Amino acid sequence: VADRPLARGDPVVGIDNLSDYYDPGLKRARLDRLLRHDDFRFERIDIVDGDALRDAFADERPHRAVHLAAQAGVRHSIDHPRAYVDANVVGFLNVLEAARAHRVEHLVYASTSAVYGGNARLPFSTEHDADRPLSIYAASKRANELMAHAYGHLFAIPATGLRFFTAYGPWDRPDMALSSFTRNILAGEPIDVFNHGNHRRDFTYIDDIAECVVRVLDRAPSAEGEGAPHRLYNVGGHRPVPLLRFIELLERNLGQRAKMRFLPMQPGDVPDTDADIESFARDFGYRPATSIETGIARFAAWHRQYYAP
Repeated sequence: VADRPLARGDPVVGIDNLSDYYDPGLKRARLDRLLRHDDFRFERIDIVDGDALRDAFADERPHRAVHLAAQAGVRHSIDHPRAYVDANVVGFLNVLEAARAHRVEHLVYASTSAVYGGNARLPFSTEHDADRPLSIYAASKRANELMAHAYGHLFAIPATGLRFFTAYGPWDRPDMALSSFTRNILAGEPIDVFNHGNHRRDFTYIDDIAECVVRVLDRAPSAEGEGAPHRLYNVGGHRPVPLLRFIELLERNLGQRAKMRFLPMQPGDVPDTDADIESFARDFGYRPATSIETGIARFAAWHRQYYAP
């Protein structure tokens, strides 16, 4: 996301706490790629620290803000709920307050397909009920959507929430299925296949997500028809992939068969996801188009290069 505005000449300030939830070395390697740009500056700040975040906004005076920081992961939230309230609820409140204090033109923030929770109607639409979350992570992100709408109504802060559907690709989080499956397959270790392999996921390649974020960033919503300058969109491919097909493609690109350990559904998980992206396509003229075949091939090539001995 930072690469795109930098490429067109927009200065960018990056904020991250470089937490150890997963390997900080991977985070620093991502950061090093951005620090090569003259127009990129980095500040190591935890968004839970409201004073530090407010000071950063006061110093930098950003015109627009993209909020992608969060404590992620459905399963981790079951045993560590407080981390999600701190980072995702308190942290997001601090972002909203900073945006309010400095009259940011548009705040774009990450939500998740997990907010659909117990909703079984496919494809998932932003018109559907999203008030039956199945995890603390999903509940925290749904809270973000409601908070953003309230701030839009009260303080006229334009904000757009994007419900991402299973982001994947190079520089993937190590706790995501693609990375963890890859490590285990290459090490000859079994992979855990939940719901006995009967999942279907709407995977969304990272370059498509970045394109969607920047397109949205350039068009702030108005209050017309909604009572607040706040909008929600799904960001997905609308092409659900069976989990076993996903594993098959990964095996093909790694040149190695997976040892699969079939297990029941995990708490907080859902069987299938599928994004209705018609409203996004209508409003922004774009649909994520990278196929799962292309995306996994690119990930496998990156993984070999990054983790080469």
